[in-house]
Amino acid sequence: MTVASPQPIAEYVGVDRTEFLEKIRPAGQPAVLRGLGASWPAVEAARRSDEDFIAYLRRFRTERPVWAIVGEPEIEGRFLYNDDLSELNFKRGTSPLDPFLKRLLKDRSNPRPYAMAVQSEEIPSVLPGFERENRIDLIDPSVVPRAWIGNRIHVATHYDLMENIGVVVAGRRRFTLFPPDEISNLYVGPFELTPARTPVSLVDLGNPDFERFPRFAEALKRAQVAELDPGDAIYIPFHWWHGVDSLEPVNLFVNYWWNDRLAETGNPYDALIHAFYAIKALPPEQRSVWRMIFDHYVFEANGDPGEHLPPYARGVLGPPTPELLNGLRAMLRQTLGRL
Repeated sequence: MTVASPQPIAEYVGVDRTEFLEKIRPAGQPAVLRGLGASWPAVEAARRSDEDFIAYLRRFRTERPVWAIVGEPEIEGRFLYNDDLSELNFKRGTSPLDPFLKRLLKDRSNPRPYAMAVQSEEIPSVLPGFERENRIDLIDPSVVPRAWIGNRIHVATHYDLMENIGVVVAGRRRFTLFPPDEISNLYVGPFELTPARTPVSLVDLGNPDFERFPRFAEALKRAQVAELDPGDAIYIPFHWWHGVDSLEPVNLFVNYWWNDRLAETGNPYDALIHAFYAIKALPPEQRSVWRMIFDHYVFEANGDPGEHLPPYARGVLGPPTPELLNGLRAMLRQTLGRL
């Protein structure tokens, strides 16, 4: 079977805040930001040696335990499910950071190491001070950086409910991205059991089974890929699917998540879960009507659905003021409380 090869992600060098906000981000496409973190002291330490890098991290460590995931050598670093999707193929637990870092160094020569990762830890809590010496200025400084530390692991293709800039600090990483609308070709796993919160693709990027997942060949036609070295960064737009391969036995990735939606609004993912309950089981003809209703009122496919009403009578069709959102929240509490 002949399949397409992913196209390279567009690359930029010397990006500043203006170029990012006015050119790169509005394009809505992934972007590699070469050398964005090249001057970071952590990157300079990582380029010297793994030992220098770990010594640098230890300057900031605290005694607070971190959440870690560990998988048997048999999973070969691929955190996902067991064969029948009945449970995850790794365990979660907590550990002080220092022994975790020591184990990373020790296992470098092990041909069959345990897969290990500390994921999404807020850096000011686990490595206080690191964020002051190693930072970017492309986004609002209030965005909290997060640390992803581990060995050679493979994170299944997934999406985030945020926009994302991430900097490779130590090791190398390969990113494979797919547009949001490739969802039907990625063979997404269950909602009830996920490696993180959102569902992930079941396809192994390194060895796709086209007999089991034939439509994945279509997804590859629109895939984009890049390998990043220490100091390189990547911008991942909202909801783009991405699989991540860590290519070295010691690695750190620092990312920044943000979302411009109003803080007072609800989480659309929660609305999706409620739609499974309220809409998915309806007869097909009713689902079609509700799709039209949502398109009209929520997605405004026909323009402003309240434009014919005077401003004082628009209610939920009006601008999302704090008063309106508080009223909707109260209505939802009352409605959902009856479930």
